[in-house]
Amino acid sequence: YRPQMAIGRALGRLGYHVIGARRRVAAINLRLCFPELGEAERARLLREHFASVGMGAIETGLCWWGDQAKIDALAEVEGLEHLETAAMRGRGIILLSAHFTSLELGVRMAKPHLRALGYRTTAMYKPPHDPVIDHVMRTRREAHIGGASIPDDDMMGLLKALKHKDAVWYAADQKAGRRHGMLVDFFGQPAQTHVAISRLAKMTRATVVPFFTLRRADGRGYRLIIQAPLDDFPGADEAEDALRINRIIETVIREAPAQYFWLHQRFKRKGHDPYRAANTDA
Repeated sequence: YRPQMAIGRALGRLGYHVIGARRRVAAINLRLCFPELGEAERARLLREHFASVGMGAIETGLCWWGDQAKIDALAEVEGLEHLETAAMRGRGIILLSAHFTSLELGVRMAKPHLRALGYRTTAMYKPPHDPVIDHVMRTRREAHIGGASIPDDDMMGLLKALKHKDAVWYAADQKAGRRHGMLVDFFGQPAQTHVAISRLAKMTRATVVPFFTLRRADGRGYRLIIQAPLDDFPGADEAEDALRINRIIETVIREAPAQYFWLHQRFKRKGHDPYRAANTDA
């Protein structure tokens, strides 16, 4: 495992020097989200982020083709009792997550526990434009989670899974379109944010459980962080629900900022493109 992660870090460091456009996007995101940090600290964080992305590429292979026993041995589960509490309610579960660089491993680590509680696992995903990559991503995920991979715009598929009392993994932090999103604060910046979780929870009475995967600081594996089910969710205001979700995600990001996926143009919206205007020599 450690040699694999060393290779991942090396790949990430190479990517830092080769993928200039994405490096600039990440640098802009870090500047917008962490204005309190000095330039030298943000530069260090940016380099560490690329190392984390490289490790994430290796982890994707581990997740898609690795042995379950090996993955189980790397997992340190925090808050399993919260998953048990959610299961006792007898409804579908939304595993509220976000795009950390180890995200592929989270559901794989939780799969034995969810299965023991009688839950099949389903994953929401944003289909890539390349049909070959989409096929590989979908088939490998479905092979290791034991359930379906449902496109993020397939609300009927997600509703059906939750009404079937599946546990649906849902990353709520990518830029959302107008149909299922609205502008909500994220790290002090307006960002198009998904409100679909509120709608899904309202229509199915599903329990929403925050669910994240971080690498351990000692390099010996992963923390699968399961937080308490959200009380009084959804509320009466979708914007307030989305802000609540963003605050949960922000708190986890601050634990390990280099491990969050900063390569998305999260703050781009109609009439405002910080990625075009900025001239960052990262």
